[in-house]
Parts: sequence; C-alpha cells; structure tokens
Amino acid sequence: MLKIDNLCAGYGELQVLFNINMHVGENEVVSLVGSNGAGKTALLRVISGLEKIKSGSVTFMGQDLNSIPAHTRALLGISHIPQGRGVFGTLTVMENLIMGSYPKNARHLAEKGIERAFKMFPILKKRQDQLAGSLSGGEQQMLAIGRALMIEPKLLMLDEPSLGLAPIIVEEVFEIICEISKQGTSILIVEQNLLQALSIADRAYVLETGHLVMEGEAKELLDNEEVKKAYLGV
Repeated sequence: MLKIDNLCAGYGELQVLFNINMHVGENEVVSLVGSNGAGKTALLRVISGLEKIKSGSVTFMGQDLNSIPAHTRALLGISHIPQGRGVFGTLTVMENLIMGSYPKNARHLAEKGIERAFKMFPILKKRQDQLAGSLSGGEQQMLAIGRALMIEPKLLMLDEPSLGLAPIIVEEVFEIICEISKQGTSILIVEQNLLQALSIADRAYVLETGHLVMEGEAKELLDNEEVKKAYLGV
C-alpha cells in the first residue's frame, strides 16, 4: 500500500532522513520505533506531504506522491494524527469531528463517521458540546483518532499516541488502534514506548539518527537483545 524507496528528506536545508526503504501492506500494522530525535516525526510529515523530499520516492496505492500536495494525499486516503494530537481547542468535540469530514469526497460520510466515533469513544458523545481544549489528554487523543477516521482512511498514521497519557489510558488507546486495524485500516505508528508499539504491530522498523538500522517481525525485534539494551535498558 505504502512504499518508500531511497528516501532522503529533512527540514529545509537540514537533512534528517537518509536512504529510507520501507513499506506498509494492506491490513497491516507497522511500528516505527527509535529514540527522540531519530527522525520518526519527519518521516510521517514527508509521507503526509508536510515536508518535501530531497531524493527518492514515496508511493501510495501505486501512485507517486512526490508532486501531490498534502490536502490531496488526504483525499487519497492518508490520515495523519500528529504528535500532540492537534485538536482544535476552541471548537467543540462535535465541530472537531465535522472538520474531519471537510474534504469534498468525505462530506457524505460525516453522519456515519460521527456515529462511529461515538460508538468507539462513548465519552466523546457525552462531551460533544464541550470545547476540545478543555478535554483531558486521553480524551483529546480519542477525539484526534475519531476525527482522523472521518475520511475512512486506507492508511492511518499516528505520531506518539501514548505521549503524556496515564498508563491505563495508553492501554485503552492501543486497544482501539488494534480494533481499527481489524476493521481493515492499515496503520503506521511512531512510538517511543517500545513494548506498546511492538505488542500490536505485525512488523517494525528501528530508526536511529535518520537511518533505518533494523527491521523485522515485531515479536522478533521485541526478543532481540540489541533492541532490549538500547530501548528497554535490559
């Protein structure tokens, strides 16, 4: 579904990604793990069109994305939940969800999407008239996921969904991510919480200082001694 070949990219003149080769298949959960500053966020921003490619290519469903702007990539079925959740704090929960169906080809899905979000996250239904900025961190993450699903994406990308959340809320969020995957959406998840990231993934990539240094089945990486030493301190 998503294929990245020899990708080099960064922020302006600063290159932070070097010769990245990876892919995400249909109905697959892929985790991208690595320490802070490894380039994980930059890679998601390149895929969604927020940062330009220096060289290499990104293709989605066989289509080259290099010349396609970010808003059009969303129309193709790529949904990106940024680090920090990115909800519109001065809008209500309901207004945030409606904003998720703003693309023309998704507007007819608005009612269905809102119903799905409320079924998936009952607390959002109770908070539907509340300003998003007044929600707890966990509720904002739920809202961000609900809004991202309004376009019924083929690929959902999440950047550090566990960041700043209590452990019990992290478990709930990851259970929902698993459920979304079972419903047929491919998922690319960037996460520093190695145990959580690998526990739900089919495959994973390890990124260090802009270079992919390891890849494989998630369970194999979780059992890998080098990975344990580097990211689990054992």
